[in-house]
Amino acid sequence: MKMNTCTYKNALSQETSPYLLMHANNPVNWHPWSKEALEKAKNNNQLIIVSIGYAACHWCHVMEQESFSDQQVATVMNKDFLSIKIDREERPDLDQLFMDVAHLTTGKGGWPLNIIALPDGRPIFAGTYFQKRQWMNLLNEIQQIFLKSPDRLDHLAKQIKQGIERMDFVGLVKESVLFTVDTMDQIVESWKDNLDFEWGGNKGAPKFPMPVEYNFLLTYLFKKSNTDIEQYINLSLSRMAWGGIYDQVGGGFSRYAVDAYWKVPHFEKMLYDQGQLLEVYANAYQLTGNPLFKQVVEETVQFVNRELKSPTGGYYASIDADSEGSEGKYYVWTKKEVEQLLQLDAELFCAFYNISHKGNWEDGNNVLFQTSSIEQFAHDHKLNITDLQRLLKNGKSILFEARKKREHPRLDDKILTSWNAIIIKGLVHAYRATGHSAYLNDAIEASEFLQRKAVKKDGGLWRSLKGSQANINGFLDDYALLIDAWIDLYQVTFNEEWLLNARDLCEYASCHFFNEDNQLFYYTSILDDPLMIRKSELSDNVIPASNSVMALNMYRLSKYFLNKEAYSTSSQMLKNLSGRIDQHGKYYANWQRLKLFFIHENYELVISGEGKEKARDEFLTDFNPFVFIAAESDTIPVAKGKRSKQLTFHLCKNNSCNLPIRSILGLKKLMNPSL
Repeated sequence: MKMNTCTYKNALSQETSPYLLMHANNPVNWHPWSKEALEKAKNNNQLIIVSIGYAACHWCHVMEQESFSDQQVATVMNKDFLSIKIDREERPDLDQLFMDVAHLTTGKGGWPLNIIALPDGRPIFAGTYFQKRQWMNLLNEIQQIFLKSPDRLDHLAKQIKQGIERMDFVGLVKESVLFTVDTMDQIVESWKDNLDFEWGGNKGAPKFPMPVEYNFLLTYLFKKSNTDIEQYINLSLSRMAWGGIYDQVGGGFSRYAVDAYWKVPHFEKMLYDQGQLLEVYANAYQLTGNPLFKQVVEETVQFVNRELKSPTGGYYASIDADSEGSEGKYYVWTKKEVEQLLQLDAELFCAFYNISHKGNWEDGNNVLFQTSSIEQFAHDHKLNITDLQRLLKNGKSILFEARKKREHPRLDDKILTSWNAIIIKGLVHAYRATGHSAYLNDAIEASEFLQRKAVKKDGGLWRSLKGSQANINGFLDDYALLIDAWIDLYQVTFNEEWLLNARDLCEYASCHFFNEDNQLFYYTSILDDPLMIRKSELSDNVIPASNSVMALNMYRLSKYFLNKEAYSTSSQMLKNLSGRIDQHGKYYANWQRLKLFFIHENYELVISGEGKEKARDEFLTDFNPFVFIAAESDTIPVAKGKRSKQLTFHLCKNNSCNLPIRSILGLKKLMNPSL
């Protein structure tokens, strides 16, 4: 039985998160996470339900419709429990903690994530999606145990807390750790068993893009030729670009493919995927010159600016998978629709994108995807490739205009600092690869927006911005990813403000997040209310771990500011994780990337004199992650004392510089004598 949601509002109605507001009319007496809600549960001796999801999550919507909108379910929840709803994108600290509970107790996780905790907040149960009857039975069973055998639940809570503490423990490694080329080669070789050399990505389904892994491998390939890995990267990026996971009509990537072939996507589009994959495809284009990779960069920027950019310059979080109550409805086509729209061109268009009357998805619908290159298709069908390109481009344009008339999926219009940092970095790399100045302007505009809206008076950061409101104190990933993006932005602009801002944020993070005991960073600030455990984010996932990004930041900033302490901290952080990194390499890909900088020769390059900006831009068209570039400066220590009127390159290593060089060719020969 559904409640009349037109009149009822719970406590979530005062929130700004689109995800929380979706639940504001539920008959469940939801509370946002707060001291007051936790105190209320404790005072009333009520078990706590913590339910975590996000606006673009399909199964979150399903459970909301089936259970949380149902009066019968709400009666059970309201009678015996205090219920708290959390947007995981606003509170990743809570999501991390409770996801660890899920992995510890069930061996798996996902969203919606549903936790049951004792009145004092200690978790005793974790699960994901439940059907209505399952959910009600579970709640009734746990409530009966709580009434009849509370000691049993208390013992379970103690075990879970101890398990989480053990999961998160990292000690200070004092002995020396040797990072070698041979060890790195062995780690890369060990990955191969899990790599899909037919379809790209990791083996099996579902299939997720893993930009952190691809970025590490691209950096690795710059120093070490490896034919298998080169082919794997080219295959993975090509298959993704051909697949249904990439929106063939409107550009941009979905979260993942439900199959092993990149064919059918889980249709939500997240800002962080777009930003990271922009960087990957831009770097790969610089390395290979593959025009497909450039096309993906250009179309993805168009998508992001068209559908996720706010009028104020920041970028929104995500676009839902669902529209009109159905997953993917906005994106799929029947063959009849395509034939009516494209007329005589429909036959070739449908053949290229695997569109059939039967459908390649559900209910006769089709996801557009290609299974061969455009060159191969033209050859097989004896077509002129230019004519085929024109036909496909025209067909996609017609479908795009027709699609605009459909009901658009919901937009999550909160602006997250960390995810905006990711898109800034992606735009910077898109600019480096293509030379399109508009991309750099977008990156600068978003950075200036964050400067105005996300940076507090004390130098700290807000996590989330919505309209004129800023809320939630920033977490470590907000700092780490923005520092990273602003270092990159400095390199393509020579505007010292961005590098100095990055340094200031790093100093703030060191004061508010640093763990003196093991030289790593906590995920939450000392200013935040304490949770059951103060965690550190260590393993790299779809997004790199905030600690691995901070370690790289410390390394890079040490080069610019000649800061031995920052260099030492970066090295110590890497040493602390060295055992995990070597044993579970794929889950520490960004840490592996940092290790490459300690293994291989890298340079500081200071450019001075007339024409330094033009020379910088020419140098940056090549992919070379092992050069830290700067302009002559009285403010940046590495660049002090290097002014000149004539264009000059100062190539330095550990602040020891070669004689000045006057030409880019001479500079490149010095870095690579084989040229």
